Amino acid sequence: MTSFWQDVRYSLRMIGKAPGFAMIAILTLALGIGANTTIFSWINSALLNPVPGLTSPSEVVALTLSKPGDNPFPFTYPDVEAVRDGQKSFTGITACNFALMSLTGKGKPERVWGMVASANYFEVLGVRPILGRGFLPVEDEKPGGAPVAMISYRLWQTHFGANPDIVGQVIEINQHPYTIVGVTPAVFQGSQTGVRTEIWVPIMMEEQLVPQGDLLHDHHYFWLFAFGRLKPGVAPEQAQEEMTLRLKREAKNYPEEHKGHDSVTVYPLWRNPFGLNYFLSTLLPMLMAIAGLVLLLACANVANLMLVRSMARRREIAIRISLGASRWRLVRQLLVESMILALAGGVIALLITSWTAGTLMKFIPKTDFPVSLGIQVNRAVLLATLVISVLTGVIFGILPALRASGAAPVAVLKEDTGSASGGLRKARLASGLVVAQISLSLLLLICAGLFIRSFMSAQQINPGFNSHSVLIASYDLFTAGYSNASGAEFDRQLVAKLEALPGIQSVALSDRVPLGFGGGSTSVKPEGYVSQANESMETQVAIITPNYFQTLQIPMVKGRDFTMQDMKNSQRVVIVSEAFVNHYWPNQEALGKQINSDLTHEWFTVVGVARDGKVNQLNEKPMPFLYLPLYQVYRPTMMVIVRTTGDPLAFGKTVDKTIHELNADLVVFDVTTLELREQIASFGQRVAGTFVGAFGLLALALAAVGIYGVTAYTTRQRTHEIGVRMALGAGKEDILRLVIGNGLRLTLVGVGLGLAASFALTRFLRSMLLGVTSTDVLTFSSVAILLCAVALFACFIPARRATGVDPMVALRYE
Repeated sequence: MTSFWQDVRYSLRMIGKAPGFAMIAILTLALGIGANTTIFSWINSALLNPVPGLTSPSEVVALTLSKPGDNPFPFTYPDVEAVRDGQKSFTGITACNFALMSLTGKGKPERVWGMVASANYFEVLGVRPILGRGFLPVEDEKPGGAPVAMISYRLWQTHFGANPDIVGQVIEINQHPYTIVGVTPAVFQGSQTGVRTEIWVPIMMEEQLVPQGDLLHDHHYFWLFAFGRLKPGVAPEQAQEEMTLRLKREAKNYPEEHKGHDSVTVYPLWRNPFGLNYFLSTLLPMLMAIAGLVLLLACANVANLMLVRSMARRREIAIRISLGASRWRLVRQLLVESMILALAGGVIALLITSWTAGTLMKFIPKTDFPVSLGIQVNRAVLLATLVISVLTGVIFGILPALRASGAAPVAVLKEDTGSASGGLRKARLASGLVVAQISLSLLLLICAGLFIRSFMSAQQINPGFNSHSVLIASYDLFTAGYSNASGAEFDRQLVAKLEALPGIQSVALSDRVPLGFGGGSTSVKPEGYVSQANESMETQVAIITPNYFQTLQIPMVKGRDFTMQDMKNSQRVVIVSEAFVNHYWPNQEALGKQINSDLTHEWFTVVGVARDGKVNQLNEKPMPFLYLPLYQVYRPTMMVIVRTTGDPLAFGKTVDKTIHELNADLVVFDVTTLELREQIASFGQRVAGTFVGAFGLLALALAAVGIYGVTAYTTRQRTHEIGVRMALGAGKEDILRLVIGNGLRLTLVGVGLGLAASFALTRFLRSMLLGVTSTDVLTFSSVAILLCAVALFACFIPARRATGVDPMVALRYE
């Protein structure tokens, strides 16, 4: 142990004698380590600890209605009962879903995001309240018989002033009384990763909280997220098999409802498809792999610096060997020096991470949906930083240490102080490291180029509608106590008042917007279509008012738009997308055909066909889609869609004022532009383009520094040779060609290896690219030319310096 601290003190002295080297090495390592710890902090929050506050979270899994690899679906409540009651794989299965809630009774209503959940919700998740109790089994038995609520720690602090006597108090939710029975821990914000919940109410109260009515006995409406806690010794695959067998029994009783939904898939929490980690489970590992390449590049750069520095210390090392120091002793001392540099870089990286960790959430557009991912630099991130720093020290330090300690002391001591003997051997290793740097840099730059081109392509993709100059604002009539009839009248009056305002070109209402968050579906029966065995008939649907297509500028292919004559007492009508027609009625006339929807179990006549557009993602293929008229299929939660003549945000106060003229207490939320909301669809491309682009620029800089350093080093070692050449008549152009040629040879070898690696590895990025292939020729060729140009410039500086050498001085160099 004494010798170790001697090594530490000696290493600190040696580092202090070369402050320039130390500063460059530490900064380079800090950037490489910081890139990795930043991405790890995101992975730690989103994937390694997706639901904070759970007891033994590895035992908790998410359940979906789907086969592995298919699009996941939530459960109906009867399906939950079918797989839950009598099962043997879980200690418990719970179900839940979000519910918009309005806290009423005191002043203006306050809108919060809540959740309806089965009574064993907190028991299955292993969440214990800090005040009061959770739900009781008896509160899961009688519909409408459990008017109790659990509130979040955050709501307890902000809305109730952290009142210690909060348990037992009565609050109004949607104008109904509920008794607060408990407060959740501060760390727990809900079971869906990245989504904050403020109130939990037993699922038996869903009719007061969910506008769709009685869903406890509905076999058609898929709405519940399910979770289970595995029994000790039960594997997820075993539980999945049992759940699928139990669901298939239920499917035999309701075959139509379970077409395409007769299997259960079990997911670990970090892959729960109904949380923010659904978007991050592919993106973050990819970013971590690219950040790892940045770190390797930084290690190669610092290793080259260490090799150059070891040349100045070769006599010192030779003397220590001659005095009896073992090679292992020298390697250990040199590695300690490397570790000190790496740990210093890790400390700076930690400071960088504390600033960059929160940048991920800035890529999510502002929305009323309570997206909240608590990314923190906690103990796990600190440990990861330490581990990465130690590994980094070993990676960049081991080769220079072995090379420096392997020199023959007699040969070194016979050299003059200024001798360059043996330098060329180290130059070969340095050249190899530069080739690796260039290869890694090219791979990183190509990845960056692909994501940047993908992002640019995303901006140019025609989504099938025009989002420019469109304002959206949302309101919820269900929480305000409106009936279907009074709600429909409110909607009609609102549209009429808005249409009369100056600066507004057109107005429509819809329960969703394209490429926005959320949306619903319906199971359909198209006239004349015979479905295949187990074919899912679920189709995406939007509930809209007349002028929707005009407002969003979605072309009508044939037929007509909805009108104010399409009312509750008139013929049921529907508008379908081109993809719907092509899938269900190919080469047939769609107008006049009928569709049965399980939303109302009525037959709707097709009166129009709309052009296909993007629904959820920019890279999706056209999918069947339905549009139903609001005044025939009423929905209480709607979005106002307003096309304006100027800046849409300037009309936000106007729309808000108009709504409050009809109801002063109605909560208006999510007032934004359609362009901003549309950014949700390009979230992955924007994150990847920004960070991989930054990594690529860093790689380019490191590659330039690396090739400059090696060219300058090898040129210095060849000073005597250059003097001889000049004395024999070589001109400056010949020397320039010699030095630049050596550098370009390294560059071309690195570019060749990098292109081969890029062709092999970029195919793993296909799923995240839009409008560009993973082997895009333009990107590959542009990056290769750019890297060669930078390398040429980096070689030119030492080459030009070499041409100014005095031959007489050079001949005396050795």
